[in-house]
Amino acid sequence: MPHETSDSWPADASRFPPTHWSVVLTAGCPDDTRSREALAKLCATYWYPLYAFVRRLGYRPEDAQDLTQAFFEHLLAHHALVTVDRAKGKFRSFLLASLRHFLADERDRAQAQKRGGGCACVPLDAAAAESRYRLEPADRDSPDKLFERTWALALMEQVLERLRAEQIVADKRAQFDLLRDGLMGDPDAPRYAELAVQLGVSEDAVKMAVSRLRRRYRELLRQEIAPTVGTPAEIEEEIRHLFVALGA
Repeated sequence: MPHETSDSWPADASRFPPTHWSVVLTAGCPDDTRSREALAKLCATYWYPLYAFVRRLGYRPEDAQDLTQAFFEHLLAHHALVTVDRAKGKFRSFLLASLRHFLADERDRAQAQKRGGGCACVPLDAAAAESRYRLEPADRDSPDKLFERTWALALMEQVLERLRAEQIVADKRAQFDLLRDGLMGDPDAPRYAELAVQLGVSEDAVKMAVSRLRRRYRELLRQEIAPTVGTPAEIEEEIRHLFVALGA
C-alpha cells in the first residue's frame, strides 16, 4: 500500500491505516492482486451508500446488487482510478459522479447479462444491505440525500470502530461499551450517575472519560476525512456537511 506523499496531511497520517484516496490510488495500480485488495477495502466500507443510491433510483434489489458490484469491477477493469486527482474534489463526490456515469452507460438491459462475467469482484452481503435498506424512510430522501446520509453513517461508523479498537488495546473495552451511546448523543443513553454506579467510579470520572472519548473521536474523524478531500481547509467543511446530511 503506497504511503502518502511528503506534503500530505495530517502530518502523522502515516501512523494510521491508509484510507480513501490512497486506497483509491492503489486500487488503480496495474498490479491486479493489490488492486483487488484495495478495491475490496473500498467496497467493504462504502458499497452500501452506493447500493442505497441505486435502489432509490428504482432498481430492484437484485439489479442494484448487480450494478453496485459491476461498478466496482468496472473501476478496476478499466483502470479508471489511475488518473484520479484528489485535488479536484472530495472522494465521495468522485465516487458518486463515477457511479452516475456508469449507470448511464448501463441502461441497455442486454449489457447486464455481461457484467462481471459471472465472477464477483468482492463479496457483498446483499441480504443484509436490503434488510437495512427496508428500514430507510421511504419518501423522505432523494437518491442523492440518501447517499449523503448513508455515506456519513458509514464514515462515522468507521471512526467509531477505530476508537473502539484503541480502547480495546488500552484495556478499556467494557468502559467504552458502556459510554458509547452517550458519546454518540443517544438521548436514551444512561445518565452519568447510572454509568458511575455501573463502572464503580465517581460521576466526575465518567464525565472526564466521556469528554476524552469525544475529543479523540473528533481527532479520528478529522483524520478519516482528511484523505477524502482536496485541501486541509475542506476538513471542517466536510464535517459540517456530514452532520447536515445526518440531520444533526
